[in-house]
Amino acid sequence: MSAENTSGAAALPDAVAAASLTDAARMRRAMAQAAEAAARGEVPVGALIVDAEGNEIAVGGNRVIGDSDPSAHAEIVALRRAAANAGNYRLPGATLYVTLEPCAMCMGAMMHARLARVVFGATDPKTGACGSVLDLSAYKVLNHHTAVQGGVLAQECGEQLRAFFRERRLLKKTQQEQE
Repeated sequence: MSAENTSGAAALPDAVAAASLTDAARMRRAMAQAAEAAARGEVPVGALIVDAEGNEIAVGGNRVIGDSDPSAHAEIVALRRAAANAGNYRLPGATLYVTLEPCAMCMGAMMHARLARVVFGATDPKTGACGSVLDLSAYKVLNHHTAVQGGVLAQECGEQLRAFFRERRLLKKTQQEQE
């Protein structure tokens, strides 16, 4: 049995189509966290963590500027909350959804937390550590391996970031013109 397909592309099996819909819904929740971060003046990156059963256990948005903390990326904020809720830094079987490809710091923390899977939206050609610049998940010598899937709602996640930076550039230009 296959999911309905009107695009002309190969049909996806029902389980794959359902997983894709679930991933997209969860990425939209992460995008809501990114929007909250943007409203605080932070770069709009958001994250969501679900446990092995698919229950939401933590969310996070960038807090680098507001907390004066270079490690307060959305992924780290969500990991800290999930670990505190679980009473354990290890989160086996959990999946983290994030709107932007994780950096090396975040990917390292996710691997230490023993996440089963990381799903990201837009790629990060400057600091991405899931294939764009580095691919930490590909290092077989590491003691834990986290599966990575990129590109879920990539266009929408990327546009959220582009719109934020367009607005910031426009605001800066307006301020310079008023001086």
